[in-house]
Amino acid sequence: MTITNRAVPLLHRKEWQMMTPAPVATAAGSFVIHDGADLDNLALLVASATTHYLYHHDEDAWVQIPSGALAGTFGAGACGARLRWSAPVTANGGTTTTITTTAAITSLAIGRTVRMLTGTAANVGKERTVASVLVTPGGTSTITLTSPLPSPVANADTFAVDVGRFAVLNAGTLAAGAFKFFDALTMTWGANLSITGLPATWGIDGKMISTPSHVAYATGTATAGAATTLTNAAKTWTVNQWANYQVRITAGTGAGQVRTIASNTATVLTVSSAWTTTPDATSVYSIEGNDDYLYLAGNNAVTMYRYSLSANTWSALAPGVARAAAPGVVGMSLNWGSSTGDPLWANESDIRDGRYLYSFRGGATSALDRYDIALNAWATITYGPLAETFATGSSYDLSGRYIFIRKDSTHRFFKFSIRGDLLEPLATNLYPDGAAVLGDKLWVKQLDSSGSVAWLYSLANSGTVLHRLMLI
Repeated sequence: MTITNRAVPLLHRKEWQMMTPAPVATAAGSFVIHDGADLDNLALLVASATTHYLYHHDEDAWVQIPSGALAGTFGAGACGARLRWSAPVTANGGTTTTITTTAAITSLAIGRTVRMLTGTAANVGKERTVASVLVTPGGTSTITLTSPLPSPVANADTFAVDVGRFAVLNAGTLAAGAFKFFDALTMTWGANLSITGLPATWGIDGKMISTPSHVAYATGTATAGAATTLTNAAKTWTVNQWANYQVRITAGTGAGQVRTIASNTATVLTVSSAWTTTPDATSVYSIEGNDDYLYLAGNNAVTMYRYSLSANTWSALAPGVARAAAPGVVGMSLNWGSSTGDPLWANESDIRDGRYLYSFRGGATSALDRYDIALNAWATITYGPLAETFATGSSYDLSGRYIFIRKDSTHRFFKFSIRGDLLEPLATNLYPDGAAVLGDKLWVKQLDSSGSVAWLYSLANSGTVLHRLMLI
């Protein structure tokens, strides 16, 4: 049957589906962390400082994970983000098609990407798909790859798998244990992470976002390299458009090295720390979102903080143009525009994709601020129409070219076009929402990498009810 444009409204009525309720009621501060690429099967519900559940999209079911025992006082301001890669895992041997390890990994690695981090030079930086995992509890587990590596895996080589880690920051008086990672590959919480550089207390409202390397914004082969530079003489980049992205050497001399880009000219990338192996005309590179960074905003202040995963340090950003006003005490947002699908935004000589963080101020206002990652500067976005305001109970998620918004506890939904600066109505869920409380509980899950069909998931403000709406 041929489907015409006039048939779309009939076939795509805005009908909310009732999903499996959360096992525990959400409350003030409860929030959901999901994959920024919208593809991963797992989302994490942080219901309290001690109670957490993974939601499996494929099964529409929940499973409780061990307590993070988060220090602080759970409530407004608690937030988190997902990183793309697991914690590094150490191998104890293998072959060109297998990796063996005594680490307590799980079968979640099946079908995912494994990246060799250290070891034989020919292997470092290489990525392969995991075909199968033979888990031996308390013994040596074996990962089988779909295609061979250049050299056999040796004892003490390290690798990571893109099942991801969940970063969680609790609210209240910050102390050791307020900031932790949950590693999905091993289903364990990591050690306490640094809180030095953050305010003594964190709360009111707050959001955290990562900028993972799901998308290659530019690829090519270098024409030259030096101690802290990589040159591609064929390029016509805008000056400093790549600042704070990362560049990864994917093949050739220096393969496996990843560096944050400090600045760029039309043809030269300058990295933030010297290369271990200087790139040359054989070095193939990829410019991506920065896996090393997390951004944290809120606390009723204009200051935004950035966390470096490699250094385990926080720093307060000092933008060249300050934020016009602090996000409100309730209903703020922070989202990263990874990839819009618009060729103008993906223009390698004037990149827009991956460059901006968007933050609705909340506080019963309509104000929207945008942070330019490359220029380290804020701007206030004028958009239309400006009549809708957002306060307690509002939740947000950015997918593709849209920020999806659940307004307060009204169950009215909107989508904001980041490429068109336009707020559009989306749908209304006639099922009553719970009392308005803080904490993002809205997320998008794509059915596949094509992005043609996706679901918008909405967990009750305070309660257990979970709905989803098809997006096309």
